[in-house]
Amino acid sequence: MAFREDFLWGGATAANQCEGAYLEGGRGLANVDVMPAGVDRFSVGSGEMKMFRCDDDHFYPGHEAIDMYHNYKEDIALLAGMGFKCYRLSIAWSRIFPKGDELEPNEAGLQFYDNLFDECLKYGIEPLVTICHFDVPMHLIETIGSWRSRQMIDHYVHYCEVIFKRYKNKVKYWLTFNEINMILHFPFMGAGLCFEEGENKQQVKYVAAHHELVASALATKIGHEINPEFKIGCMLAAGNTYANTCHPADVWKSMEKDRENYFFIDVQSRGEYPAYALKQLEREGIEIPFEEGDVEILKNHTVDFISFSYYSSRLTSADPEVNKTTDGNAFETLKNPYLEASEWGWQIDPLGLRITMNALYDRYQKPLFIVENGLGAVDVPDANGYVKDDYRIDYLREHIKAMKEAVELDGVDLIGYTTWGCIDLVSAGTGEMKKRYGFIYVDKDNDGNGTLKRSKKKSYDWYKKVIESNGEQLA
Repeated sequence: MAFREDFLWGGATAANQCEGAYLEGGRGLANVDVMPAGVDRFSVGSGEMKMFRCDDDHFYPGHEAIDMYHNYKEDIALLAGMGFKCYRLSIAWSRIFPKGDELEPNEAGLQFYDNLFDECLKYGIEPLVTICHFDVPMHLIETIGSWRSRQMIDHYVHYCEVIFKRYKNKVKYWLTFNEINMILHFPFMGAGLCFEEGENKQQVKYVAAHHELVASALATKIGHEINPEFKIGCMLAAGNTYANTCHPADVWKSMEKDRENYFFIDVQSRGEYPAYALKQLEREGIEIPFEEGDVEILKNHTVDFISFSYYSSRLTSADPEVNKTTDGNAFETLKNPYLEASEWGWQIDPLGLRITMNALYDRYQKPLFIVENGLGAVDVPDANGYVKDDYRIDYLREHIKAMKEAVELDGVDLIGYTTWGCIDLVSAGTGEMKKRYGFIYVDKDNDGNGTLKRSKKKSYDWYKKVIESNGEQLA
């Protein structure tokens, strides 16, 4: 048997992509709520176009999403029907603290997650909770500039303290920030950062990153104090970068690209800024605002495990003429001639998952947890809402095989595997509904039309057998 007996099979969602009910139950407005669908989404998400309020000219798909807020009992029952051992979800920060800086939390928001966790536990499903899945209360963006301000650390830590105490007997596994490295690639979506004209964007991003890293370490400290049984992890948007050729300059470039993302996890897992990062920041004239105690906090409160998303590998060249880009998940990459691509241009590379797992495990020697993996595709349901998604089954099967080889043949310590978007939800990158990942089809289109009716796809029964057999039955 490749996987441990208590292996955590399941699926993953994010509050802002599935809950909807964006102003119900006392919830406040967040950066994720002002992300429009359509052509302006990337400009807003990258912090180039300021959109601090919703207008009548755009459609905001997250406002209703798939309305899990009102349908969570049905949804959790469907996940339980597949035999889920684990469900990764996120708490919407602005449901707990609508403005982000209140002293007292919003009880209606806390109660909603109490009910959600109770529903999971009723079926024996272990919640894995992302504390901040890109959410930042808009009030904190408008008043203090989000994570560019040191004050954010206190607001975040207060939020963590409240949820740790409230759910200490219901939740064991926590992630401090989702895809923390996305602050470099999609800064408004990832961390609520907007830029002024002429501003040094890199300086702003790395200052904000430092504040997040200190906040993550403090959350880890407090979490372990509140419940020593807590397992607290970091989360990386992963995928190794290959060199375009065996030219040493290409190999070096690929190493630099990987380090750009490893930097965050190096700090969260090893407890200090790596030498290469300090040198790079020095070269670029970027000053990190270390305050008294930061070094000790980072050093003494590292994470218990490394979680990551993996969708595809990347490819780079040192030659600027060659280094033309193709579509990807906010990451620029060359087209790899040896790989097929999804309908959204993501390159499908199961062996890349094994390579990435080995790279992370060799680097950190801490247990790994794959918390996102999946294929975004256009699903065409029949009259009964049934989708024959053999393409999704093929994708997941090959990735699970690679994952299995990393565990069985390479000795990688793996805690669990949660596929992304186990029920169809709004795409973070594009805001589309038609880019579907789920085992469960949700009747809703890109324009917000549909009944929201849930129905099982072919992959639903397939994944159920995978879980039942602990990964042995993949046919």
